[in-house]
Amino acid sequence: MTPKKRSCWIFGGAPVNSNYKIIPPSDAYLIAADSGFSLLKRMGITPDLVLGDFDSLKEDKPTDCEILTAAAEKDDTDTMLAIKTALTRGYRDITIVGSIGGRLDHTFANIQSLAYIIENGGSGRLVGETDTAEILGAGEYRFAKDDKMYFSVFSYSEEAVVTTRGTKYDLDSYCLTNSFPLGVSNEILSPECTLKIEKGKVLVIFSKK
Repeated sequence: MTPKKRSCWIFGGAPVNSNYKIIPPSDAYLIAADSGFSLLKRMGITPDLVLGDFDSLKEDKPTDCEILTAAAEKDDTDTMLAIKTALTRGYRDITIVGSIGGRLDHTFANIQSLAYIIENGGSGRLVGETDTAEILGAGEYRFAKDDKMYFSVFSYSEEAVVTTRGTKYDLDSYCLTNSFPLGVSNEILSPECTLKIEKGKVLVIFSKK
């Protein structure tokens, strides 16, 4: 299936402030995962699809979009179900809003879901009120400077060999491990920094200062 829209945005149920608002691109396919529908409704946005077991949605299901109801006892979280649906429908660029904060187990499950996305040929990112996160494989990446954000790089695989340029604490073919958080709370000093991943996978997190 070739998607008519370029990207997919999934809205989850992590708690956010009542004035929180984020506007997805006009050409994005929108999925609400269970109580993620409440966030979209509050922002006045109609999703293309609402899915889940609806154990946390405190209001009536919408009647003006597609609905997929899942069993309460299942291996997939509602967010993972949304990810699998997006991938099956041809989307490879996936942004997950309302996916950081609240229950730690849910946040960690969402981080693991990022690994699932890249292992299935896509790219994904988590977006919270004060943080964003993505998992990246081998390659070279560029990030713009933002004086309001910390830039952290962690090994998501057992080891990851990385080089950074343009940061406060640059690394040169350094072997990060998943048992020591050396890459936490770095800062981008140049207008643009580069991150080269020579081996393994890394978790990149931007956190508000």
